[in-house]
Amino acid sequence: MTQTSEAAAVVPQPPKPGRGSRMRVHRAWFVAAVTFVTIIGAAAFRSVPGLLIDPLHDEFDWSRGTISAAVSVNLALYGLTAPFAAALMDRFGIRRVVAVALTVIALGSGLTVWMTAAWQLMLCWGLLVGLGSGSMALAFAATVTNRWFTERRGLVTGILTAASASGQLIFLPLLSWIVERHDWRPAAVTVALAALAVVPFVWLLLRDHPADVGLKPYGATEFVPKPAPVPGAARRAVTVLFSAARTGPFWLLAGTFAICGASTNGLIQTHFVPAAHDHGMPLTTAASLLAVIGVFDVVGTIASGWFTDRFEARRLLAVYYSLRGVSLLFLPLLLVTPSVQPPMIFFIVFYGLDWVATVPPTLALCREQYGEDSAIVFGWVLASHQVGAALVAFLGGVARDAFGSYDVVWYASGALCAVAALMALVIRRRGVGVASVA
Repeated sequence: MTQTSEAAAVVPQPPKPGRGSRMRVHRAWFVAAVTFVTIIGAAAFRSVPGLLIDPLHDEFDWSRGTISAAVSVNLALYGLTAPFAAALMDRFGIRRVVAVALTVIALGSGLTVWMTAAWQLMLCWGLLVGLGSGSMALAFAATVTNRWFTERRGLVTGILTAASASGQLIFLPLLSWIVERHDWRPAAVTVALAALAVVPFVWLLLRDHPADVGLKPYGATEFVPKPAPVPGAARRAVTVLFSAARTGPFWLLAGTFAICGASTNGLIQTHFVPAAHDHGMPLTTAASLLAVIGVFDVVGTIASGWFTDRFEARRLLAVYYSLRGVSLLFLPLLLVTPSVQPPMIFFIVFYGLDWVATVPPTLALCREQYGEDSAIVFGWVLASHQVGAALVAFLGGVARDAFGSYDVVWYASGALCAVAALMALVIRRRGVGVASVA
């Protein structure tokens, strides 16, 4: 028997399409559905910290700076874990990594109900939940899309990206209602149970590769064998980082994206609810406004992708950051009343459209500058996004303790967005690409 015939005997072959098989839904869509639900759950895990600042401050008398420090650790680990998540999935498989990540999140969230000291919040919500949620960042969606689909990749990527915003829309009002009516501990338990509830679906329905079930990727014309584990992927990620760090465009991209994270996840997602609550707005109302941002986030991201195909990415980034900075300068004036007025609605819609509109042009610039290493470089640029978010999440809490309000934080973030706009324009159109690292 030849080597080819032996391989054919070992590797399951996909069934030939027949009259009945045409009507069956490809397994890839079930995998995408499980991924969608998992990412929605991950949005719940990331939504809770902003809701806990005031309750934890009231119960334990911890400063907002201390509580925000745990949030900043969570945000930083979410970003720093992402570049290595794909390497872990290549080495151990998607299903194992995601199942373990969900279990770690459930453990970290569940243990908070017994905490009595601030270091325990840092350990549970900062370290454990940060590591777990970071393992289900963009690398998870990208890995599933690349392995299971050869057609409709753009559609699937858009749907999975929208899952985060959808999760925020679903869970923020629910969790805020639980915190307001039943205290923060039932909300933490809800997050833990939500994480554990997804584990069986991940284990039963998620598969690492179409070849595991004898299928071709969706839209593929040929059967694709499952690749061998890649133990050196993490080393390559670090090597590409050092290569990219020797070029100017990397630092400009990382700097602008750090300001992006600082002015979104670190600022609005973490501190908007307690800031609105400071002015008498009910917790549920403030959380619902934040959730509505997630709706327009989806629209803005899709529109930004369309613009990126037609306009220069540097100029788009400059416009996005400029408009975001102006909107933040007006926010203190909008928070003076506890009721939701039309100008606040306008801010929520406008800010939602701009929330992650920066992602498509930033990714396009990474692709232009670094070629086939662009995905890895973007992973590190994304890490800078979360580091910026972590820094402002912490400093925002410190500023609130020091000044008694968040006004200085809004103004400082608006100024940072102006700096990001200038940095985007400085990026040269054609940079020296990083050589591919074997």
